[in-house]
Amino acid sequence: MRTVYLGTSAFAGEVLRSLADSPHRPGLVVSRPDSPQGRGRKLTAPPTVAVARELGIEVFQPETVNDEETRTRVAAAQPEALCVCAFGALIKEPLLSDRLILNVHPSLLPRWRGAAPIERAILAGDTETGVSIMQLTAGLDSGPVCLQERIAIEPDDDYGTLAAKLERLSGKLIVSAFDELAAGTLDFTEQDEAHVTYAEKLTAEDRRLDPTRPAAELALRVRALSPHIGAYLDQPDGTRLGVWQARVTNEDQLELVTVQPPGKRPMSYEDYLRGLKR
Repeated sequence: MRTVYLGTSAFAGEVLRSLADSPHRPGLVVSRPDSPQGRGRKLTAPPTVAVARELGIEVFQPETVNDEETRTRVAAAQPEALCVCAFGALIKEPLLSDRLILNVHPSLLPRWRGAAPIERAILAGDTETGVSIMQLTAGLDSGPVCLQERIAIEPDDDYGTLAAKLERLSGKLIVSAFDELAAGTLDFTEQDEAHVTYAEKLTAEDRRLDPTRPAAELALRVRALSPHIGAYLDQPDGTRLGVWQARVTNEDQLELVTVQPPGKRPMSYEDYLRGLKR
């Protein structure tokens, strides 16, 4: 099938690789504009744009995806359907209804609709998650689902390992969805609104480890935010100690494993303590 892909994040970039290696290779990738990144605030292309350029796929980065120029560029690619994955901006009419748009969402919809489904699944202590392919509609991840597959969240999974598994599964499922769409066998099922939960966008408070909370809860928080954002502990001197790895001891205490003092690189907690004694 002729397709157009809309994506921005690193997750979306990896899903693009799978789609590009299929009979449904996108003729155009639409992404967000370049933005300042890092300490030097250097203008940097979104990860999906970098992947598209590597693959030799045409890229378009409009200021807004809902203007007439975007519709014209999409139409010029003559797609039979569109795919959206972690685009990061609301797609509105009339683009929304111009063609069928399939959305890749890394959760078992209707559980964890919204911006941070992988992190929220880990934070909640879920033992499984998955990928849903759904029709994009005006509601927040509320469209009918056509394909869904489950995977376990292992006890040692953090965001990084779980996201990698979901990237691979997402790539497989979106290719399967387009295969079925091309064959005329793709069916959709409405979501059960009685089981909806929302994966709210992460805030600064989500990163803070409250020592008064149970160790198991804190360990989940560390796993959910590593290695991309990071949790932290407030220090007596007003600084923050980054925490990248932690575990629960047999005595139900939180044991820090890998930490990051202010202005330094991540290190073992043992090395950090030795440094404090010098």
